[in-house]
Amino acid sequence: MESQPQTFRAYLPSTILLILVGWGGLGAIIFLSLPFVWARWGFFVCGILALTGTALPIVYFSHKRFPGHQPADAKALLRQSLWVGIYGATLAWLQLGRLVTFYVVLGLAGGFIAAEYFIRVRERANRKPLPLSDDEPA
Repeated sequence: MESQPQTFRAYLPSTILLILVGWGGLGAIIFLSLPFVWARWGFFVCGILALTGTALPIVYFSHKRFPGHQPADAKALLRQSLWVGIYGATLAWLQLGRLVTFYVVLGLAGGFIAAEYFIRVRERANRKPLPLSDDEPA
């Protein structure tokens, strides 16, 4: 029995929750707090939530528009959206300390792309070891 392809409706509640909590938290931190340590950590966490929620529909529709050999499952879609959130929040965090350069942007993006590539390769690999039998000589 084949499973039906999921529609975006399954991702809508999590997307709305991530967007509201993330962007609402960022707004509250930016406008209502002073730049102390816990506010900076809150900025980082809310930035991840906001960018992940914003990237989730984009990642979903890009996988719909450009399907691969195997369709991406829910874990892959959420993981790729989370990569976008972590990437953007890390760049914003580094910008607070004036540490962002062109090479940092490229290196961080390259590292995340490589990590996702190797995770996808591992997911696609259906390696099954050959069964060993006692009848054949080694």
